[in-house]
Amino acid sequence: MGRWEPNARGRLEQAAMELYAERGYEQTTVTEIAKRAGLTERTFFRHYADKREVLFAGSALLQERLVGGLAGAPPSAPPIDAVAAGLQAAAAVLDERHPQARQRQRIIAANAELQERELVKLASLAAAMGEALRARGVSEPAASLAAEAGIAVFKVAFVRWVDTIGARGLGAFVLEGLAGLESLMAGGRP
Repeated sequence: MGRWEPNARGRLEQAAMELYAERGYEQTTVTEIAKRAGLTERTFFRHYADKREVLFAGSALLQERLVGGLAGAPPSAPPIDAVAAGLQAAAAVLDERHPQARQRQRIIAANAELQERELVKLASLAAAMGEALRARGVSEPAASLAAEAGIAVFKVAFVRWVDTIGARGLGAFVLEGLAGLESLMAGGRP
């Protein structure tokens, strides 16, 4: 193996996803992932802290897009509309990876440790959105409530989206979720 391998990170991700699907997350080792990718364990650890992080490596980009979309909403936008802008920006990132997102979700759903890590990720996203809302001048508890409601909408929309095959993007499911939330708040039925 050469000292530098092109697309090592992508190859490691693909190898890990294949092995998690074939053998299960618990039964897959870092050594097996690196070997399947044609790389060394050392290369694996240059890219990921552990085998779990292969599934969560995109969290920083997702948070960046979510917060960026929220911050880019018009200054006069109500908090939930700013949250909606952030959710739409995040959805655009995930739309490019629908098959991988579906596979990732199946792996996480089969493992309690990974489900817990997913909840931690969602809590971090909510905290980041709450901070972005406070930076826009939204006071408490409105900032935290809007951020948490947004993450709840995102979570439900994401599960619906990964369970579908078709031309509808995650953003469409987010909009449906926001409309359902609005209907509930108005005392109606979604």
